[in-house]
Amino acid sequence: MDLLQTPIEYLKGVGPSRGELLRKELGIHKYGDLVQLFPNRYIDRTRYYKINELQNSAAEVQIIGRIIHIKTVEFGKNQKRLVATFTDDETGQMELVWFQGIKWLKESLKLNEKIVIFGKCTLFNGTFNMSHPEIELLAEHEKSLRSAMQPVYPSTEKLANRGISNRVFTKLMQQLFLETQAAFSETLPDYLLTSLSLIPKKAALFNIHFPKSNELLAKAQFRLKFEELFFIQLQLITKNLLQKHKIKGHAFTQVGSFFNEFYQNHLPFDLTNAQKRVLKEIRADMGSNAQMNRLLQGDVGSGKTIVAFMSMLLALDNGFQACLMAPTEILANQHFVGLSELAERMNISIKILTGSTKTAARKIIHEELENGALQILIGTHALLEDKVKFKNLGLSVIDEQHRFGVEQRSKLWKKNSIPPHVLVMTATPIPRTLAMSLYGDLDISVIDELPPGRKPIQTVHRYDANRLKVWKFIRDEIAKGRQIYIVYPLIQESEKMDFKDLMDGYESISRDFPLPQYSISIVHGKMKPADKDAEMKRFSEGKTNIMVATTVIEVGVNVPNASVMIIESAERFGLSQLHQLRGRVGRGAEQSYCILMTSHKLSSDSKTRMETMVQTNDGFEIAEVDLKLRGPGDLMGTQQSGVLNLQIADIVKDKEILALARNHALVLLKKDPALQLPEHQNLRTVFLEMTKKKNIWNYIS
Repeated sequence: MDLLQTPIEYLKGVGPSRGELLRKELGIHKYGDLVQLFPNRYIDRTRYYKINELQNSAAEVQIIGRIIHIKTVEFGKNQKRLVATFTDDETGQMELVWFQGIKWLKESLKLNEKIVIFGKCTLFNGTFNMSHPEIELLAEHEKSLRSAMQPVYPSTEKLANRGISNRVFTKLMQQLFLETQAAFSETLPDYLLTSLSLIPKKAALFNIHFPKSNELLAKAQFRLKFEELFFIQLQLITKNLLQKHKIKGHAFTQVGSFFNEFYQNHLPFDLTNAQKRVLKEIRADMGSNAQMNRLLQGDVGSGKTIVAFMSMLLALDNGFQACLMAPTEILANQHFVGLSELAERMNISIKILTGSTKTAARKIIHEELENGALQILIGTHALLEDKVKFKNLGLSVIDEQHRFGVEQRSKLWKKNSIPPHVLVMTATPIPRTLAMSLYGDLDISVIDELPPGRKPIQTVHRYDANRLKVWKFIRDEIAKGRQIYIVYPLIQESEKMDFKDLMDGYESISRDFPLPQYSISIVHGKMKPADKDAEMKRFSEGKTNIMVATTVIEVGVNVPNASVMIIESAERFGLSQLHQLRGRVGRGAEQSYCILMTSHKLSSDSKTRMETMVQTNDGFEIAEVDLKLRGPGDLMGTQQSGVLNLQIADIVKDKEILALARNHALVLLKKDPALQLPEHQNLRTVFLEMTKKKNIWNYIS
């Protein structure tokens, strides 16, 4: 029997009650799971720092020295802290601080004794301090020098409260290696180990838990990160290949009158080179016998919709219908208005179906879809209803797809015996690393240039104290005939406060921009849809100068004459949201501006966000920073983040390893798609084992 399959309670030192806890808290069921509990950091007890070498970082350090002064400081209401002055006798002094156990510490700390302190240092008012340090007499410390690099394992409050400390985890790990005698079989083929200079699996697992040096630790981490990302890529690429082999698509072999007529006579502007390149990729996909699954990324305003429309025309040329699904009514309506203009010139029948479509109109849509008279249908989730049946759906375009769940998307597939081609569009740039992991089974196209004649939006950051100057700037822009957005944050939990912010803002703006000289629209989530639309309409027709709104306008509104976007309390928005909001302006030929208003109190993350927005208009650059700040799970929303439950690799920090793993997986699968070659037998075993677990398939589009 494979020792690694042994239930965890049989490991010496675990037993039934600890076993139950480890299962519930960390999902450790058997020996093999415990081996995969990798330390999330290491304490380097090999080095002693001097005070003048300290950095303001999150690293833990140890210093030899002595305490030369102790005092109690009162702060706040009846609150005290104990502060000790510590010196290393050579390079300087620092402070040790305690907020708890003060009485006991005061009695036990001795002045001028040689001690070793250990903990995290922070810089405060030019002096380093360490709060609640570990303290050990130098003489004791020298006797008990433990393994040089000490692993720190992930844990939970419950485990700590029940006495399963880091020391216990270290002991259990030692016991595990004793009992299994390193029964870890190699998972990667020899030629990969050689070409990438990877250390063997056994050595990697041993050195991740008991590293003798930083160098060995680095080799172990690299080997295990590569392996984890490599197997994920194998799964994703295999899924893509399977889709192409198994799932037959309609071959759109005709490029006919609809496409050519539009291209030659009705294109509203010349296509950019990026748009032409992407159209070529889509045409190649739809011309083959396999179903297309393509993700189209492009910044706000890069012209994705026209590419989608031309792809729909290819479906029409081949005798099929097409549909476009958007996450909100506002967005669906906007697509409908834009595409109707293009379709009407060519006598193409196009309709919209949303939650608010009247019953009589619905009935007509259902009939025309089934008899084929309706060629293009735009809509929201309403397209997924069972009553909606197409005569022959050839292409589904899905806009801002991260807002739709996997089940919803698969419903669109089932509307045909042969599934339609799928084009997924997003204006939320996804960093390449994340795209390779989340959408590794989709082919990816990127529109990375804006249409000519667009001026880059100028972005500035202003504090609330500068408001008078900002208001003067707005008056000047309105005098030139421009329109202005002023957006307030809306955060669900504190809706009362946000609504108050918006209404207070609206009132003070109304005082500063009075009728009849100025007129203001207001839009927020508590309004009826009809009122919202009426206000939007007034603004887009130029009847009002200023639109005061919550983030309902984040996606959707297209008013080329609006040239200024003011974002109030900008520090309360995420980067991608700020970027989306900024994309509402800059749609005309005039110079546009985005003004980020914040209070003076900003966290370091907020400062980074403001600086990033001021420095760049590039959505991909912004997405990379966002990924660093927020981590992959948050970025994709919870339903997508499951795929990123990685045990050792980090999508952000290990993007080079990810690219390496993907390239090697592609080469390997080209050579041996079914993993049948003798040198791939180990790989095949692990691969089949992984596909049994639902660790990845659920999360991928």
